[in-house]
Amino acid sequence: MKSVFIVFNQAFTSRVEYMLDTLEIRGFTFFEQVQGRGSRTGDPHRGTHTWPEMNSAVMAVVPEEKVDELLFTVKKLDARNKEVGVRAFVWNIEQMV
Repeated sequence: MKSVFIVFNQAFTSRVEYMLDTLEIRGFTFFEQVQGRGSRTGDPHRGTHTWPEMNSAVMAVVPEEKVDELLFTVKKLDARNKEVGVRAFVWNIEQMV
């Protein structure tokens, strides 16, 4: 099993939920109003007057065979609108209960 952590501009919320539904990834944890800044070219997303945009994040534990398809779909979503931004990170899951 792998944990996939997806961080995205809130403008992509419905698209990310649709992506998870389409890939039949049912279980996830959703984090609203996540603050941060992209490591390459991203502007800060702080929810302030100066930097009003905000991010959200989703974490899903998925079978290893779904990871490549999920990352491919995230990459396609990011390519649609580079200014909005979406990133995904993958961790190994050692144990679950």
